[in-house]
Amino acid sequence: MGNQPNIEALNTGEIPGVGRIQRSILTVTRAMNIIGSLLIFALVVLIGIDVGGRNLFGIPLSGVPEMVGLSIIVIVFLQAPQALQLGRMTRSDTVLNLLRDRAPKAARLVETLFDLMGVFVFGVIIYGTWPMLQKAWTRNEFVGAVGDFTAPVWPVRVAVVVGSALLMLNFLLHIVNRWKGARHDTV
Repeated sequence: MGNQPNIEALNTGEIPGVGRIQRSILTVTRAMNIIGSLLIFALVVLIGIDVGGRNLFGIPLSGVPEMVGLSIIVIVFLQAPQALQLGRMTRSDTVLNLLRDRAPKAARLVETLFDLMGVFVFGVIIYGTWPMLQKAWTRNEFVGAVGDFTAPVWPVRVAVVVGSALLMLNFLLHIVNRWKGARHDTV
């Protein structure tokens, strides 16, 4: 794929021509992905303890279904920016590949349009989630049953807002890098 980042360079941190802001975005994106992976591991352990407690002792671990439900949302928004950054977001690009071969400038325009739509969609998600975050924070909203297990909802809303903002930044970086590279093309 023509616009995919150099994954080896991203992994080693040796990214030529990358400024401080872009490097910071790459670092935060990677850190969020690591946190998401640790959360997946924690869920595996938690579910294992719950299943073991339920089957061996007849005592399930309180709140596991609630924690799993909340964690899935958090994991998606923690890990999606890295997937986008590394060009691993699911998409169908058969037509785009044909366009790249025949009309590279048109392909860059179409890809830029897709990236701008991504910025818009995640901007709408932030716009819609922000009031819910404020409400969850001020009203101390929680899931679960009082006296058994409760968990606050606001951390999930924070993950959605931060993950969406990072996705927007990564879409914008794709646009900048695509057109910065285009200045050197002979097409």
